[in-house]
Amino acid sequence: MNPELVNRLVPFRAEALRRGIPPREVEAWIAATRPCATLVTRGDGPVVGRFGGPLLLPADAPDPWFPLLATLDCAALPEEVTGLPLPADGRLLLFGFPELPNYMGPAGEVVYIPEGTPVEERTAKNNYAYEELICEQLPQEELRLAPDVSLASHFLAASEERGGEVVTLPGHPHAGELAETWEQTYGDIVVDGPLHIGGYASHECTETDPVLDAAEEAQDGRRFRGDATELPAPEGWVLLAQWDIGLDGREGSTLHWVIPRQDLAERRFDRAHVSFFWNP
Repeated sequence: MNPELVNRLVPFRAEALRRGIPPREVEAWIAATRPCATLVTRGDGPVVGRFGGPLLLPADAPDPWFPLLATLDCAALPEEVTGLPLPADGRLLLFGFPELPNYMGPAGEVVYIPEGTPVEERTAKNNYAYEELICEQLPQEELRLAPDVSLASHFLAASEERGGEVVTLPGHPHAGELAETWEQTYGDIVVDGPLHIGGYASHECTETDPVLDAAEEAQDGRRFRGDATELPAPEGWVLLAQWDIGLDGREGSTLHWVIPRQDLAERRFDRAHVSFFWNP
């Protein structure tokens, strides 16, 4: 990872040491830092996509069930920035809706359009009773790239239960305190932006990992429309994107697009799973 990005973690390191967490544990936790791309609507970073915009799809593509939220230029999102094996070119379309009118279904989908594929503009359809009101608030702006860093904010980061006891990252008896430290200091470290590509997932509930939760939903067939055969274990899934929604009436809510890492490397997006979290 870019040393300049890692150097941003100075406030985290200082606070962790002030709390008395052993330096060895602090440095090992910092070693688990992941790169990510925060996409912002202001600044001087390169344009890598946009919120909203015309719905451009191949003629034989089915009508999406969800509104188009963002279109991303894969060529402008290199792996060294996102930590993800995204396609080298083409467009990635993120669909979703900040509501769960059907608790048996997912909250969105992902469509990948390879470079050079003929597309035509499609008229978006309203599928939800509240869609018109909410869609009036959906952002319609260019998205600019800001390379960023990400640490786990959920207390059960990389944990499992062994013999009735929760064991976190090897050698991390202070994992809960380290996650709390990140929650306390990340505002001075990360870029403030609404859309994140890669990194660790987060939402207001710090006791769970949104990626692991979504992967378990998919394995159990809950809110999952993809082919569930031979799905990888939850630890084989990654955060593709996270939208911190912030619309009027939806403050504190998030959408997470997660996908098996191998599927992403193989440009297979039919098993991407989208989940919505809100604690109104």
